[in-house]
Order: sequence, then structure tokens, then C-alpha cells
Amino acid sequence: MSLQLIPATSPADMAFARTLARRNMLPYYSEFGLLWVDDAFDECWGWRDNRLIEDDTGMLGFISLSVDQRALFIRELQMVESARGRGVGGLVLEWAHALAVQRGLPLVRLTVFKSNPAQRLYRRHGFEQVGEDECFLRMERQVAAKAGTRRP
Repeated sequence: MSLQLIPATSPADMAFARTLARRNMLPYYSEFGLLWVDDAFDECWGWRDNRLIEDDTGMLGFISLSVDQRALFIRELQMVESARGRGVGGLVLEWAHALAVQRGLPLVRLTVFKSNPAQRLYRRHGFEQVGEDECFLRMERQVAAKAGTRRP
């Protein structure tokens, strides 16, 4: 599979991502009594590293990241329905792990709704639950350091 992660920079990229995230997440927001707010998505989009996920068949989804001194955070990983179950999500998770290695970060972290079956994908790729609240599981994956790289 020839996957590309392309920086998302245009208003059309953000509109695609917002629409996809809303479509995918609205059932979970409803389940847990949360309100989806487009403006909140747009505000977060502005300060995150956002990448569109494509292959030769077209747009498959997007990943949205942030970083601090300790971890790479996967803020959003959203896939179009036709891309699910094809290994795309796993490849993107491995790309995120490699990015954390490259940056010398010890962890990759994410949050997932408790009822979201994507947590099985995350567990298969080395993520472990490290916390929870009423709606979410907090998960993280330890990062193997690149040879010669010191962690902060």
C-alpha cells in the first residue's frame, strides 16, 4: 500500500477533516451527552500538525498531532469508512511512532472514547490504557529510542 501523509494547510483540508471527524465522532458525542462544536475543532486545527492520509485511490482520512517535551499526542485519527479494515490505521500509527522516535520522544499518547472499537487497533499497535474518565480511555505507547538518541 502506497500511503502518503501530506501536510493539511488549506481551508478545504480543514473542512474535509471537520466533516469527517463530525461524521465519525457524533455517535460517541451523543452517547456520552457531549456537544460537538465546529468552532472548537477549527480552533484546535490551527495549532496542531495536521496531515491528510492518501493513497492512489484518493483521500483516506487525516491525523492531527501535537507535541510536548515528553510525548507525541495523536489528537485525531479519522478514516473514511472505506479505508477501515485495510491496515491504513495501523500504518499511520507506525508512522506516528517513527516520528516520535525521530524526535527523541519517549511516548505516543492518545485518548479514545470508551465505546470506540478503535481501541482494539491501538492495543494491537502497543498502546496500553493508563487512565480513564467517564467518557474516555487514555492510552500510551512506549517509544524505543533511536540508536544514539538521548531522551529529555
